[in-house]
Amino acid sequence: MSKTSGADFATVAEVRDSCLCLFAQRAARRLARRFDLALKPAGLTNGQFSLLMSLNRPQPPVLSSVAELLGMDRTTVTAALKPLERRGLVEVRPDAADRRSRRLVLTDEGRATLDQALPIWRRTHAAVEAELAAAVEPARLRQGLNILAGF
Repeated sequence: MSKTSGADFATVAEVRDSCLCLFAQRAARRLARRFDLALKPAGLTNGQFSLLMSLNRPQPPVLSSVAELLGMDRTTVTAALKPLERRGLVEVRPDAADRRSRRLVLTDEGRATLDQALPIWRRTHAAVEAELAAAVEPARLRQGLNILAGF
């Protein structure tokens, strides 16, 4: 006689209908695809847009601060920078004060690409917020997501 795992259909339905991780992952994937499609005319993915936007500061940031802001590890950020560097949108330079650190510099071409992408992002973001507003206040959703992200 075999043991049952306890994961009968009622348990499957419980997880399917209540798992915050599942809901968040599913929404994140669909939202990412939506922004990827919208930003395609600017030649960016949503991840590239977020990465470039995170570099758009008065002083070029260090890799670790960008990784923290984006909720990524340094290795993943480094890999994500490679295609942007090849396109001339970003330059990675040693920090003048600490040669072990690297500064991420948004180039003029990178700024021009962001200028092209920003109106697309704004339109898409406004549409998403309008869809959400019927069910949840977008500001409260951001607040809850920030709590989960540790911000």
